[in-house]
Amino acid sequence: MDVLAGLLDGPRARGAFLLRMVMAPPWSVRVEDRAPLALMCLTEGEAWIVPDAGKPVLLRPGDVAIARGPAPYTIADSPTTAPTALVGPGGDCRTLSGEPLAERMSMGVRAWGNDPEGSAVLQVGTYPMAGEVSGRLLAALPDLVHLRADEWSCPLLPVFEEEIGRDDPGQSVMLDRILDLLLVVALRAWFSRPEAGAPAWYRAMGDPVVGRALRLLQDDPAHPWTVASLAAKCGVSRAALARRFHELVGEPPMAYLTRWRLDLAADLLRESDATMEAIARKVGYGGAFAFSSAFKRVRGVSPQEHRTAGTGGTFVLPQRQQSSL
Repeated sequence: MDVLAGLLDGPRARGAFLLRMVMAPPWSVRVEDRAPLALMCLTEGEAWIVPDAGKPVLLRPGDVAIARGPAPYTIADSPTTAPTALVGPGGDCRTLSGEPLAERMSMGVRAWGNDPEGSAVLQVGTYPMAGEVSGRLLAALPDLVHLRADEWSCPLLPVFEEEIGRDDPGQSVMLDRILDLLLVVALRAWFSRPEAGAPAWYRAMGDPVVGRALRLLQDDPAHPWTVASLAAKCGVSRAALARRFHELVGEPPMAYLTRWRLDLAADLLRESDATMEAIARKVGYGGAFAFSSAFKRVRGVSPQEHRTAGTGGTFVLPQRQQSSL
């Protein structure tokens, strides 16, 4: 398995919230939609993204930002401009006093703003539902990713900008797929940077022993692995593998395997109609009971609760574990 492909194989937008924002200063929009992920590409002018925790980020033309929810943030012409609009779940936009703004600021198909001739133009794509983005990916990202125009390149960005305002048959599906590709391109550029803070297991892939062990676990999670069998495949002693694996990954091999199996299962629960028994066996458990017990112990909810949440429940970010970062 290409480890980066494994990490990025997850974005599956379904009816994403897509918008072309056109704004003239002063302007400021508070975003509290609790969406798991939003991608913002600035095509004209300047805009600031102001997270509640962390430094404000200035976007210039060609820059892309990825906001990881459910933490709120503000988009504005200046970090000091007070918000006049509030975006809630489902893209519902109102004034701070609760008055609807959707119709007042509508500029046509997927276009919204305070001035058609505004100097700032921002293309926004939001994954509104839990389950549309892999939990493994979300847990690996900071709250805000920023790539300057010279740090990433995607020929689909002009296509996205052109298509976002069209209303042809099947347009929403086409835009969903373009959004997925834009996100993958941006994240690929992000994870290639030394300062990206990739998960420890991702960095450990470069180690000749631990990297091989990780690939074996990731490629065949259903195999009945033990530390001894894994060490034999890697050509080292059981003790040597256990020690080095823990040093580089931050947790024992079997603990990593358990999380990997349950992460895969979590995605399968959201993305397929497979039975609990089928999913359990696919990820290495003898049956649905053992799988359900492990899932609830590690993730805090039952597999069924996790699957139900993916159809419209409140988004809860998988808990970050020190060992994974």
